[in-house]
Amino acid sequence: MGSPAQNHFNKVLAAKRGDCEFENTRAQNQYELMLMQLAEHRRTLKRVQSLDRKLETKTKFLPEYEAYIAGVLEGNAGVQDEVFVTVLLWYIDTGNIDQALPLAQYALQHDLALPDRFERTLACTLAEETAETAARLFESGKAIASKALGQLVALTADHDMYDQARAKLFRQLGQALEAEDKPEKAIEAYKQALTLNPKVGVKKFIEKLERDLKKVASGTQTTNNVPEPGAG
Repeated sequence: MGSPAQNHFNKVLAAKRGDCEFENTRAQNQYELMLMQLAEHRRTLKRVQSLDRKLETKTKFLPEYEAYIAGVLEGNAGVQDEVFVTVLLWYIDTGNIDQALPLAQYALQHDLALPDRFERTLACTLAEETAETAARLFESGKAIASKALGQLVALTADHDMYDQARAKLFRQLGQALEAEDKPEKAIEAYKQALTLNPKVGVKKFIEKLERDLKKVASGTQTTNNVPEPGAG
């Protein structure tokens, strides 16, 4: 990671990309350097076979892009940026959804494209990658907060994508809500997923939660019907 002065310089230049010709030339040169760094980091990642080690390596690399990313967001130029969208996906891969959200909003707002190696649109990829990360973390007992997943659902709501991808995201939102003891909202999310993809695998979740809610309602009703001591 660079010195504070270097990080500040990187942020300032990143913010100026797309500005006047002189500043834009310097900013473009900086962007090329960031691309070279990204290429080197990607080569390192290709040599790593373990998923856990890949994620650890990405986590180690991410701070080296913080100043640049902050500059891009501040400049708000909307210029196509492979470094930016790659870092966005790395944040999602490593489970840093809160850090990914402002990048996702910027990228979707400016219709940034993913590198050619990705076959799907940015919105579709964001939904699928987030759902896969959320599922992996949920299984390990580290569920992503429903608030963050809900924000990503909202950000991608107006963007075209495969129904199966959106269904996966709603499924994980439902699991996060269920883990946070919000059964009614979890059922709603699960039903959204089921509407989009009948094979998304949430029918048993819905049935269980609805049974549990009926038991609670039944118990509450029974309690309310018990006469108070001394009544009558």
